[in-house]
Amino acid sequence: MTHLDVALPIIKKDLLKMMMMVKSQVSLSKDCLEKFDKELAYEVLSNEKKIDAFELKLNMDCENVLALYNPVAIDLRFVMASYTITADLERIADKAASIARFVTDLESPLAENISKKLQIKEMYEQALIILDDVYDVLENEDTALGREVFKKDDLLNNIYKNSTKASLELIKENPNNSAQILYAYSSVKKIERIGDLAKSIIEEIIFYIEAKVMKHSKLDKNN
Repeated sequence: MTHLDVALPIIKKDLLKMMMMVKSQVSLSKDCLEKFDKELAYEVLSNEKKIDAFELKLNMDCENVLALYNPVAIDLRFVMASYTITADLERIADKAASIARFVTDLESPLAENISKKLQIKEMYEQALIILDDVYDVLENEDTALGREVFKKDDLLNNIYKNSTKASLELIKENPNNSAQILYAYSSVKKIERIGDLAKSIIEEIIFYIEAKVMKHSKLDKNN
């Protein structure tokens, strides 16, 4: 067994650990928004520093592998993909922290009619399902499941597409509650972005396993 054979599984194990940390952040941000729990919101903000530090550690481990062991083929693709995956995971955690920050700024719980009309709960639940799938795709190198994630993201996209109109209707109906509505709309936008980042991670996993570049494939097909 070579040093490379030892180093790569450690990176993968740490990637999976970071995925769990990030999913926990998204779940906690959901809870603090639904329950208007400011203490939980501050916990999310505190955890953000741990995830930032974990990203730096993973990047350093990848750099060491490149410098010391000169990986090629699928091993090289894995290391290259790991850079992007850690960056995307950190961005997902940032979105969760931003929503938690909204909770610390709000003066009262999010009104039920706002949350319901913008379908925030449904978006969160779908985002968490997608993140579970991303974990399984990486752990089992299951690219078929990975391609299913693209379809699951459609729900997030569709809700987000309708959120602008829904927000404007809410503001007309509740002009005194416009600040909450804008916070809620911004949360919808961030959850939708979590889905996009999850898809980006899937693309990187497919890239390193199958040597297929998925990015911009829709554009290439249309052209």
